[in-house]
Amino acid sequence: MLCKEGKEKGKEKGFSRRDVIIGASKAVVSTAILSVGGLTLVSGSSLAKGKHKYPWPYKKLDPEEASKIAYENWYKHYCSYAVVSGIFIPLQQKIGDPYSYLPIEAFKFGHGGVIGWGTLCGTLFGAGIVSSFVAGDEGEEILNDVMAWYTNTELPIYTPKSPKLSKIPVKSKSNSPLCHVSVGKWMKKANYKFFSPERKDRCARLAADVTKKTVILLNKWVDDKYAPVHGSQAKMHQMPAQNNCMNCHGKNIPKVPGTGK
Repeated sequence: MLCKEGKEKGKEKGFSRRDVIIGASKAVVSTAILSVGGLTLVSGSSLAKGKHKYPWPYKKLDPEEASKIAYENWYKHYCSYAVVSGIFIPLQQKIGDPYSYLPIEAFKFGHGGVIGWGTLCGTLFGAGIVSSFVAGDEGEEILNDVMAWYTNTELPIYTPKSPKLSKIPVKSKSNSPLCHVSVGKWMKKANYKFFSPERKDRCARLAADVTKKTVILLNKWVDDKYAPVHGSQAKMHQMPAQNNCMNCHGKNIPKVPGTGK
């Protein structure tokens, strides 16, 4: 397992998490051919046989390449798909199985804060999918840091070499991981409607930013150089919560119910 316990055990035996992952990836891509009654069966897909252990192997990626794929793919299936494809497509090329058997289009429903409901930004949804597949339980820490960075950073930062629009989007800080807050604040500051080409390009660039940030943290993680920065939201607020209560609740911020027992 590529969890904290597995990390420590690996170090005791003189090899790092990176060594474990590289070894696992070599085992995964090996192919066995079975002949049964003249019928040839390819059993190389550990995913198809249900034998591949979670989490999946990972090799360091180029953040710029991943962000470029994400930007371009936003225009195919939007934000969640953009981030997932920006990272999984290079892994399909570098590792193959099991990533080659994963239908990336299955994650496109995260667009618009999940099919337009404005909840968690689809880019963060995509980052969570990727970090979970790759880092298992430690993927939650990576996603937690990506979300904290997202809420506190003036975005978008990414500048594509071949932009869909020549205009440089206005930057805004969401102070929230929610799609409707993030997009709404940007729309107000930039003075563009939701279905405008300008808002679309803003979100495409934002997807590239989140992809790049996620890859940077995963690259540090696989080299045993990642250390979580942001603490637990639930512990901070004594319930699942965000850090922008005043944005919606004003003076009527609800108190945490219960006695703590």
